[in-house]
Amino acid sequence: MARRSWRPPRPKSLAALRLRKGARFLYEYDLNIPWHHEIRIGEWLTSAPDAAYPTCTGGSGDCPPEDCGGPAAFTDRRNDLLSSDALDDLAVMADVLDEVALNRRLDLLDDNETKWQMERTVARSEARLRWEGRPFSRRTVNARLRQREHRVLMHQQC
Repeated sequence: MARRSWRPPRPKSLAALRLRKGARFLYEYDLNIPWHHEIRIGEWLTSAPDAAYPTCTGGSGDCPPEDCGGPAAFTDRRNDLLSSDALDDLAVMADVLDEVALNRRLDLLDDNETKWQMERTVARSEARLRWEGRPFSRRTVNARLRQREHRVLMHQQC
């Protein structure tokens, strides 16, 4: 009996799947941690000779940072933006700025303890902002697709 070597499945076009308008399917994007995207067939269009393909026709939500640990980690870290630790850090910054600006305590800007405290507080706040994500922009995605950056887009945030 002859052995068959394993071959990856051949790619199929969406048209080959014969999905109807309104049909939905899941697309799993998984380099290390799975991301599941629900795709809905909105309409089957005839290709236009002067149009650029592929084309993004819609999307929503914020683009998470690359290597963020997956959907659950992104959501958890996004919630940290409004955590009590985040609010405490904002209160520390506000207190120092209040003293400097309103009470004219310019000496605080030279105080090593205050500088150290502010540097740590600002660093923690900046680290949290990384998890805010960037707004999805169909226009930006399509501009990059026209530049033939589709392979780059597959491996980076939008």
